[in-house]
Amino acid sequence: MDSSLTDQQQDKYRSYLHGEGEKNTNWKLGAPPNYDTVNKLFEEGRTKIWPPASLEEKVQNLVKTWEMEMFNKISFPDYKSVKLQNYTVSVNGRKPLSLEQKRKLGGGYNSFMQTSLPEDLRGYNPAQETEHSSHLAFTTAFPRGFALEVIQVYSGPPSIVYKFRHWGYMEGPFKGHAPTGELVQLYGISIFEVDDEMKILKVEFFFDRGELLGGLMKGDKLTSGTDQAALSCPFLRNTG
Repeated sequence: MDSSLTDQQQDKYRSYLHGEGEKNTNWKLGAPPNYDTVNKLFEEGRTKIWPPASLEEKVQNLVKTWEMEMFNKISFPDYKSVKLQNYTVSVNGRKPLSLEQKRKLGGGYNSFMQTSLPEDLRGYNPAQETEHSSHLAFTTAFPRGFALEVIQVYSGPPSIVYKFRHWGYMEGPFKGHAPTGELVQLYGISIFEVDDEMKILKVEFFFDRGELLGGLMKGDKLTSGTDQAALSCPFLRNTG
């Protein structure tokens, strides 16, 4: 971590966010995201505190860094956590996608919510969403962010297999459903294949998207004409 940065500029859990190496990075919001709010949520709600420099801490920080880059950096060459050549990501055994293919699906949340369910049963339909609309939908529902912790690491490099937990509080509306204020959690398994420099070569995720959507669609249906965008949280930099 760059020692020239102030405590306010540094992030305890993510690399490639500040410092000289990021001075030319193209950020989606024009500046590096601020993770103070979601870091607070993480520290208050985590179930594990890993020893410094442990494999578990290293994996957790790698995943947080990877998520930060995928959600917030525009240019692929700015992704420093991955090995760009031949990098792929897949979800629930679906076809592995390149970065460009992932972006065409809407990137971010949308690429992770792909499903083979009939359209009338989807609740959240990724085919009708864009990168912006999907990001808005989830960051509106989770104004304090969607925190991540690694709760177990089953194997270390070069094939890292770990169990994760994502959680947040539904304090905003989601797809026409009123906020409940309740805790919404998602558990899953992921595999990161990395090289000798811990650059990510391949990512696989396995989780039940219904567990996430079930928690987000418990609230009462909002009256027709209620505009979710009008209720959205302005602090989109707190997530991702």
